[in-house]
Amino acid sequence: MHSLRFLAESSSNGMVERDFVVGEVPGVLWSPADGERAPLVLMGHGGGNHKKHPAMAGRAQRFVTHGGFHVAVVDAPGHGDRPRSARDEQEVAALLAAKAAGESEGPVARRYSAYLAELAVPEWRATLDALQELAEIGADGPVGYFGINLGTAIGVPLVAVEPRITAAVFGQHWPDVLAEKAKEITIPIEFDMQWDDEEISREASLTLFDAFASKEKSLHANAGKHHEVPRFEVDSAVRFFARHLDRALTSPA
Repeated sequence: MHSLRFLAESSSNGMVERDFVVGEVPGVLWSPADGERAPLVLMGHGGGNHKKHPAMAGRAQRFVTHGGFHVAVVDAPGHGDRPRSARDEQEVAALLAAKAAGESEGPVARRYSAYLAELAVPEWRATLDALQELAEIGADGPVGYFGINLGTAIGVPLVAVEPRITAAVFGQHWPDVLAEKAKEITIPIEFDMQWDDEEISREASLTLFDAFASKEKSLHANAGKHHEVPRFEVDSAVRFFARHLDRALTSPA
């Protein structure tokens, strides 16, 4: 078991940012400035990005200042501050080659993301163990998960085996590897898709959405291409987590 070690701290706009490491996995924890106990949202970054990518920081700002949540992101294997393995280099080269040739990156992305998920799921569970030792989060505090693209590739198998996560937002991934895992998930979910996605077909997105066994699940389909997810979907996610995680925080044991 690895403990959490904080490396740096800063604050701005009502939000405290703390860099940490659990074992060899680097992460960042964004928290409300008041330091009060609050639900935790684990957030997975997109492929090729990192824990402090502007999209992550921007979403965290909304979750923290509008929802009052703690938000944690860790670098996926081979991403951000983590070294690339020979397998990482091989897969990245294949993605770049497909893009240069004008071919779909989908086949490589599906294969590579499945490989990353195998490594990342136990890392996320160890990180959650460490985060729940903090008084402001707590061992019995409610936990949600937000992640699209690679965040979904890692998040679906994570949520399927992690009972501490009780609400999740997914989207923008293929069903090939994930559909069987999605069938094991019964918690409330929100699912984002782009109707004109050039990489992931409507049929693929709908197949993955349909696979979730959740009784409460919402499909958010927006016009636009893969990288055009509307910013207001983050506000929807804030409301979604407020309904489910705040309720869990205030419910009697």
